[in-house]
Amino acid sequence: MQMEFIVDKETKTVSITKEFAAELSLVWDAYTKPELLDQWWAPKPLTSRTKVMDFKVGGRRFYAMVMPDGAERWSVQKYTSITPKTNFKIFNVFADKDETPQPPGSDWDLNFIEQNERTKVSIRIYNESLERMERMIAFGFKEGFTASLSNLRNVLAALSKK
Repeated sequence: MQMEFIVDKETKTVSITKEFAAELSLVWDAYTKPELLDQWWAPKPLTSRTKVMDFKVGGRRFYAMVMPDGAERWSVQKYTSITPKTNFKIFNVFADKDETPQPPGSDWDLNFIEQNERTKVSIRIYNESLERMERMIAFGFKEGFTASLSNLRNVLAALSKK
């Protein structure tokens, strides 16, 4: 399945749907375990480095997208809701290296559905401001997230062979 990517400026949302040839528990782990997230979350040549991750309601992930020159772009994801292997929600905001948030942010709603050993992930990203969403899109979010999901496909394929 090709990735579905829909931008709705009226509602300030981006909706992404992608199906993977992997069982639900493996895809869920890839989104919720830092050692797996860091293998695919950043589009190459960037890398993802998780400094802190506590996957529970009220917990957070504090991580950096690391540029080839070593520059870091930090973000904080706060877990606001978790229904195991089905859904989790986060509030995502850019931050500095000391974890000071730099609003505005966005609310992410991630849904996981398994059918016939394939898992569909649907993500809805609501932005606090239209300006933030437009800036995100202008900075290549679609291309970067497409590349990251391609990385995820490769990680899942390697893990499925184990």
